[in-house]
Amino acid sequence: MGASREERTAGTTAAATGRLPEQSRGTGRTVPAGAPTAGGQDGPPAAEQPDTGTGRRRFLQALLVVGVGAAAVGGAMIEDVLPGGDRLRRAIGMTGPDGTVPAVEPGPVRTDQLASKARGRRVEVTVVSPPGTAPRADLPVCLALHGRGGSAAALVDLGLPQFLAAATAKGVPPFHLVAVDGGEATYWHPRTPGDDPMAMLLDEVPGWLAARGLAAPTGVLGISMGGTGALQYARARNGGLAAAALLSPALFTSWSDARPVDAYQDEADWQAHEPLRHLDRPLTRRLAVWCGTEDPFCPAARTLADRAAETHFPRGAHTDGFWRRVLPDATAFLGEALARRP
Repeated sequence: MGASREERTAGTTAAATGRLPEQSRGTGRTVPAGAPTAGGQDGPPAAEQPDTGTGRRRFLQALLVVGVGAAAVGGAMIEDVLPGGDRLRRAIGMTGPDGTVPAVEPGPVRTDQLASKARGRRVEVTVVSPPGTAPRADLPVCLALHGRGGSAAALVDLGLPQFLAAATAKGVPPFHLVAVDGGEATYWHPRTPGDDPMAMLLDEVPGWLAARGLAAPTGVLGISMGGTGALQYARARNGGLAAAALLSPALFTSWSDARPVDAYQDEADWQAHEPLRHLDRPLTRRLAVWCGTEDPFCPAARTLADRAAETHFPRGAHTDGFWRRVLPDATAFLGEALARRP
């Protein structure tokens, strides 16, 4: 969905196989037929009897120690006492429950195809409104930015209309969500010549909204690649946004991390547009971050903690299921924050 599913891999498990070694049958010295043995019975001398019981016990004890040790190490990794727990939990599916789309009737959803000069193509613009309302200027507007490989339609499929309807039914102040096509893998900046989705957001979207009786955006929701775009947009607005909610933001703490993803043209492009390189600039009056601990982007997302009003790092991966699980809280945060006066 909005997913960049740029990266990841699984943890480590050690397995040992073995079989009981064959017991050697030493025959000892030759005993004449009918002669008594040292043990008083027919057979090999007592000193030469193979001790099969002791060998088996030692093998089973060693196997038990290995099993207990492996379980202890695995448990410590799962609980983050030892490194590698996130990879192990992803591998065995310990990433928390998937969220579901609320079973409610959504409000109005209007989609238009508009020509974007900034992007050099036609794009879809979708306005999601709360139930019982029509697009109108007295409600706040929040942009919704999709992830890599996504689109405005993908955010509708994720359930944004239903999550907004469920939130307002519970008393969250109403607002409009506006989703727009930002490109397959643009990371919401001019990744290729002639395609500048950030210029579209800044220079074209306000006019499109005004023509539909809507106010200019005062908030932004970003998922994955859209989280990167949300922070870039907030920086371009120079702290003028009321709120930003980031879900699993695709942030890169180093060029070596960003380079394999092909999100930026080169290191200079990454330096210029990576939000973590510009945290000295104003962002937004209220920032909230959600990212799963099994998400490869979680360490980078944690670096925003001292800039955010809220941070949430529960068990979770970089998936639609995680985003649906946290969207009720993110939608409530945005509604309350957008309703506040500066």
